[in-house]
Amino acid sequence: MAKEKDQKEAKPKQEQKPAQPKQQPKKEAAPKKEAAPVKKEAAPELPAPPARLAKVYQEKVVPELMQKFGYKTVMQVPRLRKITVNMGVGETTTDKKILDNAVADMTKIAGQKPVVTKSRKSIANFKVRANFPVGCMVTLRGARMYEFFDRLVNIAMPRIRDFRGVSNRAFDGRGNYNLGFKEQIIFPEIDYDKIDTLRGMNIAITTTAKTDDEARALLSAFRFPFKH
Repeated sequence: MAKEKDQKEAKPKQEQKPAQPKQQPKKEAAPKKEAAPVKKEAAPELPAPPARLAKVYQEKVVPELMQKFGYKTVMQVPRLRKITVNMGVGETTTDKKILDNAVADMTKIAGQKPVVTKSRKSIANFKVRANFPVGCMVTLRGARMYEFFDRLVNIAMPRIRDFRGVSNRAFDGRGNYNLGFKEQIIFPEIDYDKIDTLRGMNIAITTTAKTDDEARALLSAFRFPFKH
């Protein structure tokens, strides 16, 4: 018995490990809220209809000019290439807000934001410096060109006071036509009560015609009001 006691005493005592703190159960992460899907604008069911004068050109003007000038193919028939509307604003030397009003009027008339034109060189007599804003212009092509030309011929020109037609000599010799107006209120998009002043504008109609006679026949086919 004494030997057993000695053997028990001879055994080294096992060191008791410090009790480890109980690990708390991990909290489950809250489910992430899915972002609401962005609603896309519904595409139009039908494409926009072509401009009215574009259809008139294909159905009536092309056959008429081919018969008149004896063109062999449709590609030889002259057509409208672009329309450029230019408005000069010389009063910007005293007040720069006038240019903003002119740009707003041009945007309403053309349906397209115009480009601000700047002077090329300094002119002391007119108090103009180089790269100084002096006006705005817009170039129309495609459907907007035909729509603007339609409003110009059928709505704007008849609203001119004492209108008796435009000159049939304002061609530049290469099939392009230029005309000017003294007031922008001839367009119905401009509200007379909301304008600050009357402004004139220049309209240049560029065609693919090679001669003035062809360009005159093209514009006449669109019922352009020439003086007889």
